[in-house]
Amino acid sequence: MFQTRPTLQGTFGMVSSTHWLASAAAMAVLEDDGNAYDAAVAAAFVLHVVEPHLNGPAGEVPMIIAPAGAAPKVLCGQGPAPAGATIEHYTSLGLALVPGTGPLAAAVPGAFDAWLLLLRDHGTKSLDEVLKYAIGYAENGHPAVERIGATVETVRELFETEWTSSAEIYLRDGKSPAPGALLKNTALAATWRRLLAEATGPSREARIDAARKVWREGFIAEAIAAHAAQATMDTSGERHAGTLTGQDLASFEASYEDPATYTRNGWTIAKPGLWSQGPAFLQQLALLPGELDYATPDYYHTLIEGTKLVMADREAWYGDSADVSLETLLSAGYNDSRRALIGEHASRELRPGRPDGREPRLSKHAERVIAGDTIATPAGAGEPTVAKNGATRGDTCHVDVVDRWGNMIAATPSGGWLHSNPAIPGLGFPLGTRLQMAWLDPGLPNSLAPGKRPRTTLSPSLALRDGVPVMAFGTPGGDQQDQWSTHFFLAVTLREKVRNGLDLQGAIDAPNWHTESFPGSFYPRAMTPGAVSVESRIGDDVIAALKARGHDVTVGEPWSEGRLCAVARDPETGVLSAAANPRGMQGYAAGR
Repeated sequence: MFQTRPTLQGTFGMVSSTHWLASAAAMAVLEDDGNAYDAAVAAAFVLHVVEPHLNGPAGEVPMIIAPAGAAPKVLCGQGPAPAGATIEHYTSLGLALVPGTGPLAAAVPGAFDAWLLLLRDHGTKSLDEVLKYAIGYAENGHPAVERIGATVETVRELFETEWTSSAEIYLRDGKSPAPGALLKNTALAATWRRLLAEATGPSREARIDAARKVWREGFIAEAIAAHAAQATMDTSGERHAGTLTGQDLASFEASYEDPATYTRNGWTIAKPGLWSQGPAFLQQLALLPGELDYATPDYYHTLIEGTKLVMADREAWYGDSADVSLETLLSAGYNDSRRALIGEHASRELRPGRPDGREPRLSKHAERVIAGDTIATPAGAGEPTVAKNGATRGDTCHVDVVDRWGNMIAATPSGGWLHSNPAIPGLGFPLGTRLQMAWLDPGLPNSLAPGKRPRTTLSPSLALRDGVPVMAFGTPGGDQQDQWSTHFFLAVTLREKVRNGLDLQGAIDAPNWHTESFPGSFYPRAMTPGAVSVESRIGDDVIAALKARGHDVTVGEPWSEGRLCAVARDPETGVLSAAANPRGMQGYAAGR
């Protein structure tokens, strides 16, 4: 099978991310005797600069870390709804959905604190040592990738007429950044320089905590709170002020928790919990039959239909207020009954299960889209991930690192992208919009509620073999993340090895797919029953077979599905490996 690049192998350190400059910065930190966590933080702040259409420091990030010799942990950088973000407040404004843009959609920013907590607890470098790469690119400029300018063009009128602070950064001289043009964000560079100057203390850890306090209570918090209080045009077509306050910012700290896990054929997958869509990956594995004939029409049909069942469960049972038993959702009995629903023909229904005999509840909006209501997507709304023709657009980042000591991390930063909210004057970055994923119906697992995290699509993965961490991976892609990642994992485990190691690049390069046969997580929360998009490389025989089984197949470009990154470590030999997605010509792995 054709492969775009080799799977990298070495023994010193490996990095994979969605932008080559982030991978290079992470590798530079490893070369400077930093560990995987130092490197990941450096890469993350570079991603804020070079992929501003995909993430920012006021967004969010879940990550899974596996320190050498220790059990994996989830580090949650998903902020909750502010204290004033009640259903009553939003419905009093005449809203049926949380807007897809603007301050009303802003959760408490979580990414910055999570990265600094990681650096404090697991890194070895100082904050200025890992921030210098991002500051350099923000201050001196970086060559803009194609999608930055294209994204700015989609919201040009909004920037020119309403979000003028964003126009100052991204429409200089009235022009959006051309591909390869030098793009600077001097306001962001100045923010980080002032942060470093104010974050003083007697030790590395104390200075990092001081920086966290500046973010939560100092000049950054003051600017964020003042900005959130201003009425801003959003996807509702009206101007609304947000609910985020200085007290919300001061009260939040990123936190650690145990991952959700599932074991199949000696492989254990660790994911964020039911406040994310991470368990959907685990449920997909639990639904699979004992034997799989890789890349056959039956294989794809089984995966697609299983995904529909799992995503129906996601709609009914996942959320920060979930009280369902994950043990039940992953149990053999529950999945035997769910697997029996997969027939020979494609389903167009949304069929959530009844774990422990409980009746599922869906939002009124989900019931509307199931009933076939047509909902248009406003310009600049939501997280544009994959077009109907299969073209990848992306709105999230990913980074994986493994070092020579065996430390490993998978992280999926997102939110706070340039088209989510206006750039905060003087800071150079916008707020996020993750609250759009919460429902305004009361009593649901994912209902909007103060202090509760909106159910995020962000979903990094870590795989253990016989209990030992072996592989960290993930992808941008909103609702597609745990579809693309599941297929990647199966491609790794069901295909032959290369050079006595996991064929990471071959699995990333393998033709991928996704379905939209469930309510989407992003405004306006649309659904396309029976739809499946496939890369044309999947083969005419597979395409014909899926159509014959009743799937509404959209055949996309040959390289249009997925943006996966992966690193791995062989626990027996210590050999490290890495690979990155060639789609979009942006992701790169590095290592030696």
